[in-house]
Amino acid sequence: MPAGEHTARKQQWAQMIALTALYAAPALVCAHLAVVADPDVWWHLRTGQWILEHGNLPKTEPFSVFGAGKPWAAYSWLFELLVLQLFKGLGLTGLVAYTAGMVVAITAALHRLTRRLQQDFTVALLLTFAGSFCLISLWTPRSWLFSILFFVLELDVLMQARKTGKMRELYWLPLLFALWANLHVQFVIGLLALAVLVGETLLAGWWSAIETRINPVRLCAVSAACLLATLVNPYGWKIYAVVYDLASQHGVMSQVSELKAIPFRGMQDYGVLLFALAAAAVIGRSRRLEVFELLLLAFAVLVSFRSLRDEWVVVVVASAIVARGVQGDARNLFVVRAWAAPLVVAATCVVVFLGFRLQGVDNAFLSTELGKSLPVGAADFIKQKGLRGPVYDDYSWGGYLIWNPGLSVVIDGRQNVYGDERINRNIATWGGARSWASDPDLKTASVVVGPVNAPLIQLLRMSPAFDLAYEDKVAAVFVPRAHGETVAGTQADAP
Repeated sequence: MPAGEHTARKQQWAQMIALTALYAAPALVCAHLAVVADPDVWWHLRTGQWILEHGNLPKTEPFSVFGAGKPWAAYSWLFELLVLQLFKGLGLTGLVAYTAGMVVAITAALHRLTRRLQQDFTVALLLTFAGSFCLISLWTPRSWLFSILFFVLELDVLMQARKTGKMRELYWLPLLFALWANLHVQFVIGLLALAVLVGETLLAGWWSAIETRINPVRLCAVSAACLLATLVNPYGWKIYAVVYDLASQHGVMSQVSELKAIPFRGMQDYGVLLFALAAAAVIGRSRRLEVFELLLLAFAVLVSFRSLRDEWVVVVVASAIVARGVQGDARNLFVVRAWAAPLVVAATCVVVFLGFRLQGVDNAFLSTELGKSLPVGAADFIKQKGLRGPVYDDYSWGGYLIWNPGLSVVIDGRQNVYGDERINRNIATWGGARSWASDPDLKTASVVVGPVNAPLIQLLRMSPAFDLAYEDKVAAVFVPRAHGETVAGTQADAP
């Protein structure tokens, strides 16, 4: 074998190993995160169960006291059926498998985006790794993982169309949006990115400072097809009403942790900021007017720094801008051939599987982790004693209680069902506000379940109107004194 060919072969295998490590590392992090303790995945599971039981999608809200009979759309129905099947087949490990699988897919898509814009293999690899690291807090079993993945794929297509003028990949976008609209409502972010590109392309027709290779007529046709594709969902145009309801609720943004602004308490938070600054610097030093990049980055910064759960937008956008603008080493090219892709995929799956096995990630381990942060014991107690709802619960626990024990709750994580006023009142009551005893939901509840150290729980201990029925290290259960005799003495059953 000639020396040059031998060197190229070694370089290819080295890159394959590096890619396997790149894709597997973020997925392995899922073993250290409280993936199964995510509070919202449980109401998604219950929704999927409801859909299978009824053979239809709900048109009215079926799980809460307040929302009963009111219009409600299961806007992530396809995701809910997916995670339910994984849960039924694999148990709690199914939730981890979903999360890890999506993380691998997102990392691979992000790497494809950066390497097609950056010729230096090492630079593209480091950008991808940094981007994945910045999104660690989002690696949970949520439908937003599909939004991250689809946005990366879309931006890759848009950037390549701008770079080459070729439209072929754009024709896949309507199919992507049709699927996206049935998985997660943040498909609107993808539509906004597409609208920015349309705006730039139309402006280029009369402003010579803007350069574009895209045919504006074809792009407008593709964009219209994408918009129409989002209507291919069980709720039709009403899906946009859901988007509006979610976007117009501002009060909960200061109450719910994932909706709050980036706290800048961890390295990944500063990584997001660094990405934004780096992208701004690349645009600032460009010799031509970067309208698409500038407007998209401005939108991404607005969305991401406003809400922690949307920080992925600026990370993805900035990764593409930096990859396109940074000068790499032209000799350090990506040399992995198409035939090697299945090997990298297989190697990544093996590394992730063995990594989880070595770390002891199984249903027993995950059940223990689940019980450390969610009211598993309290839910089992409620079922054992045959207690009935409505359940006065903590906002963050409502999703789990909808799943187990499956009773009607007064509130859960679906903020568009309850609105700012009810959410704020619930949070205030659990915080021991002076008016806690007058909360109408608490006064009409048959069971109260909450964190054992919550201020409200301490107040209920001293209240003559409630009896403590169950308590463990995580949760406490109270019942109105009128029902106390039916569950008297059960505290001894608590672990």
